Amino acid sequence: MIILGIDPGTRITGYGVIQLASQQIEALDYGAIRPPPKATSSKRYLIIFEGIESLIHKHRPDALSVESQFMHRNAMSAMKLGMAKAMALLAAERAGIPIFEYAPRKAKQAVVGNGAASKEQVQRMMQTLLQLPSLPTPEDAADALALALCHANTVSLSACLSTSKGP
Repeated sequence: MIILGIDPGTRITGYGVIQLASQQIEALDYGAIRPPPKATSSKRYLIIFEGIESLIHKHRPDALSVESQFMHRNAMSAMKLGMAKAMALLAAERAGIPIFEYAPRKAKQAVVGNGAASKEQVQRMMQTLLQLPSLPTPEDAADALALALCHANTVSLSACLSTSKGP
């Protein structure tokens, strides 16, 4: 199973692609989509959409794991973040890929064991768990890998529960 994790943002959209095969997890790709800072909002969203669509075509993921929306104090920031997330949802829907949403705290809990973990802790744990030669950068890419790994853990747990025999 290949999982594409997306940490949406209008300035930086992090992505992480992992492969889950027979209890082994491997990072296939990670990084960030960075629209030009001076681009119009609509151009930024198009760049994010096309970047995610390109990742989908390249890696053919079986699932998309995306950060669920959380409330910002600034309504405009929340709207912009929601639009960036919508680009990921649209690209996945268009490709017929199932979408799974996880709260940032749940992803951190799944990989670090602490829902309030720092960005640096997430980076270090992703490096360790995925046996990467260096810290995944930017931080948004590490967050995206954590989202993908969170979904992999959820899928693995579901498989274990469905195959276990009850009393």
